Amino acid sequence: MIDISGKDISLRKAKARGCVILGKEVFEVLQQGQCTKGDVLETAKIAAINAVKATLSIIPMCHIIGIEAVDVDFVMDEAKKSVCVNVKVNSSGKTGVEMEALTGASVVCLTIYDMLKYKSRDMVIRQIKLIQKSGGKSGDYQREN
Repeated sequence: MIDISGKDISLRKAKARGCVILGKEVFEVLQQGQCTKGDVLETAKIAAINAVKATLSIIPMCHIIGIEAVDVDFVMDEAKKSVCVNVKVNSSGKTGVEMEALTGASVVCLTIYDMLKYKSRDMVIRQIKLIQKSGGKSGDYQREN
């Protein structure tokens, strides 16, 4: 692990995104709230929060950090028959929260797939990416596009 003992504490924020291309039939199930396993988006939101908090157990070189806030929001796209998620994470600490946000976005997509796979296994998870980050020595990052 990297030695962060000499770093200053600062407010660190990160936002990551992921999308699931569902297909027509699966999109309708999600849109109408008819999943036999329960509320897909609420379950996925809880999974994201749990994943953010568990990142250090999943990614070997991640530091233990105090998570101060996790925000999860969904965007349904009827034309593309998809759902995208934005996961925002805040922490005051010595290291960033990019991996936590990316892990949360990834697990949301996996949870959506898991809950809807009974309808179709043709779903595609894509575009897991960091959208922005702020704080720390390396400064701010904003993805273009």
